[in-house]
Amino acid sequence: MTDSAHGLTTGAVARSLGVSPTTLRSWDRRYGIGPAAREGGRHRRWTPGDVAVLHEMCRLTSSGIPPAEAARAALAGPAPAPPAGRGPLPRPARRPPGSGNGLPLGAVRQECRGLGRAAVRLDAWAVDDLLASVIARYGLVTAWEEVMAPTLHAVGRKWETSGDRYVEVEHLLSWHVSSALRRAAVPPPAGARAGVPPVLLACVPGEQHTLALEALAAGLAELGVPTLMFGPAVPPDALDQAVRRTGPAAVVLWSQARSTANPALARHVADTVWGVRGARARPAVLPTGPGWTGQPLAPGTLRPGGLRDALHLLRGLCGTAGAGRPAVPDQS
Repeated sequence: MTDSAHGLTTGAVARSLGVSPTTLRSWDRRYGIGPAAREGGRHRRWTPGDVAVLHEMCRLTSSGIPPAEAARAALAGPAPAPPAGRGPLPRPARRPPGSGNGLPLGAVRQECRGLGRAAVRLDAWAVDDLLASVIARYGLVTAWEEVMAPTLHAVGRKWETSGDRYVEVEHLLSWHVSSALRRAAVPPPAGARAGVPPVLLACVPGEQHTLALEALAAGLAELGVPTLMFGPAVPPDALDQAVRRTGPAAVVLWSQARSTANPALARHVADTVWGVRGARARPAVLPTGPGWTGQPLAPGTLRPGGLRDALHLLRGLCGTAGAGRPAVPDQS
């Protein structure tokens, strides 16, 4: 229940902020961020001023600031705006292992901790703001490798070790990461795409995880490389038809787990040829993702070590193909 004359109950404030009542009581006990009024010495009633301090506390912790430091800043009031013309903030120092609301994050950027805290609170607005901020500040590759991917992995590990808990956290975080990557994936102008073979991006059959491919698509868009994204679990026949119809410079096949990796499919795609006799070409094939580790791969396939390496390889392949030469000439 709430009473506008006497303030809000702890339960009502917790629901409005997306945190648990236990968290609010902990912040009161540890950092002195509590309600100004208590009815009968027991029942907490939060005033608009109290709630404003809590909003600032949530904002600061979502940016990755440790709770104790965030509490001091929230109680002191909003910080002054930076002077006009100030340059970008320096790269934050890595912090030692600690809490991201119970996520196993290890030593990561403070933005990674902030993203984890916001996701666990199911604070969609804070998640969106933080993702946009890290992409703008550090660039897509660093944002993916040092903020998004570590937080996603931590949420996944927490889910695996906590029964059915944290499923909703993983779903919310994955959806917002996907949305941020798609916003960043602005396609190159039509004129820049003319005559340039695309890069075909697909998950192998049985593979549903697409976020790493979406990060790659966004990175290729930044480079002006045209892509065709086919998403999760592409059937072999559909993949074969897509390769033959589009004549891609390269085909990226994502596998998250060894159970989905398909070396036979990778060899089949690598052997696919098109074009008139004497000028036939075949695509470069890049098996990507941890599922391919230790798998037997066909000669000539390229195994990038991560997003940055994949972008470097594909930029070179597409530059060659765009110059009028097939990326991988047919040797047969």
